[in-house]
Amino acid sequence: MTRTISVLTGAGISTESGIPDFRGPNGVWTRDPKAQAMFTLQNYVADPELRRRSWQTRRQHAAWSAEPNAGHRALVDLERAGRLRSLVTQNIDGLHQRAGSTDVIELHGTLYRVECLGCGTRTTMAEALERVATGEEDPPCLSCGGILKSATISFGQHLDTAVLRRAQDAARDCAEFYAVGTSLTVQPAAGLARLAARNGARLVIVNAEPTPYDDLADLVVRDPIGQVLPALLAG
Repeated sequence: MTRTISVLTGAGISTESGIPDFRGPNGVWTRDPKAQAMFTLQNYVADPELRRRSWQTRRQHAAWSAEPNAGHRALVDLERAGRLRSLVTQNIDGLHQRAGSTDVIELHGTLYRVECLGCGTRTTMAEALERVATGEEDPPCLSCGGILKSATISFGQHLDTAVLRRAQDAARDCAEFYAVGTSLTVQPAAGLARLAARNGARLVIVNAEPTPYDDLADLVVRDPIGQVLPALLAG
């Protein structure tokens, strides 16, 4: 019988593609604790120098040259086999879509878009980075002059309620819930694992480090995602 599977992915699924995670042993914030300030909305709005540094960091982001790995491709195979209920991701790197996943719930937004914090206008990241490359260190919104940032969720920002609702529905309505490459420490994304388990789903956690939900899981796997996820999902 076909089982319906929902999957939540975090930064760990992309580390094998060369994109560092945040909290792991070699994570962005582990190596440079000050870098976390760039991901806090209040700091970003208040500090022009921080915004200038953020734009340079975006120009150099590993996502622009990264390629999907076996973990991403395993989820494409799951979708094509008709067994995937929903793919929810905390990642902003777009690698699921580049691998071939067609309907990705991006809880924390996307690096590929830019939004104005004043008027809400959205444009492409490529356009904004071109302006930075030509000398605009902190490019303002072309519509209202407001502050631009990537269309990603920073600390201090609320998730899009419609996106969160879709993710919660995916957790409630599945036979199995996989949490892959996520520390399960950031709410409300982390709470999806408990929500799934409470609604009767088999909970599988695939992550290199322990998570707060390991005791709730039916199966915990520590092995590299690209190696084990294809086999786990083929069952």
